[in-house]
Amino acid sequence: MTAPVSERPDFSGLRALYINCTLNRSPQPSHTQGVIDRSAAIMEANGVGVDQFRAVDHDIATGVRPDMTEHGWETDEWPALLERVLAADILVIGGPIWLGDNSSVTRRVIERLYGYSGVLNEHGQYAYYGRVGGALLTGNEDGLKHCAMNILFSLQHIGYTIPPQADAGWIGEVGPGPSYLDEGSGGPENDFANRNISFMTYNLMHTAAMLRRAGGFPAYGNQRAAWDAGCSPDNANPEHR
Repeated sequence: MTAPVSERPDFSGLRALYINCTLNRSPQPSHTQGVIDRSAAIMEANGVGVDQFRAVDHDIATGVRPDMTEHGWETDEWPALLERVLAADILVIGGPIWLGDNSSVTRRVIERLYGYSGVLNEHGQYAYYGRVGGALLTGNEDGLKHCAMNILFSLQHIGYTIPPQADAGWIGEVGPGPSYLDEGSGGPENDFANRNISFMTYNLMHTAAMLRRAGGFPAYGNQRAAWDAGCSPDNANPEHR
């Protein structure tokens, strides 16, 4: 049997952001907040700075541009929220399952994240490179894996690095019944859910720490400006040798 690793890694200096995509505005209860709190507590116990907000509490315009006030909307709080996204090494999108799919709030957040994905970082890569993403889900109906696949695919597509087992959640018995924080649900005490939340949280921190030590995601072969100039490691161009 493999001996457990006893030396605690150094996660100090990392920053994590949890976006709760519940449909309930504060201060209404949120079952998603229950699983977020469990993961965030592990982060904080390991020296990671934690930030979080409920997307539904903010005036987030619909669209796929960084600032929708430049595209016909009178107000848009997303640009300010995006600054908090960009300040984080780790982004966790948490949300409920409705009709077997992600909430409308989750979809809006992903669309707004997508709107910034064409911006480049200081290394000439897409802006979200060097950051780590994960997903947390809650509900009392099936669809957890489907929702996680959607979120994690979206995050990796725009540049986030996805660690092993980067999703977790709780759905209880499928069908009408108690939700995560309801009395007697068994959610907060469920060993399977707690193990997955813990593994996901540590894997996010491990990957973010590795990327930090490496100075970000390697920039060889994925720089947009170099590609546009005709310089690609595997596409010979006589003008750029």
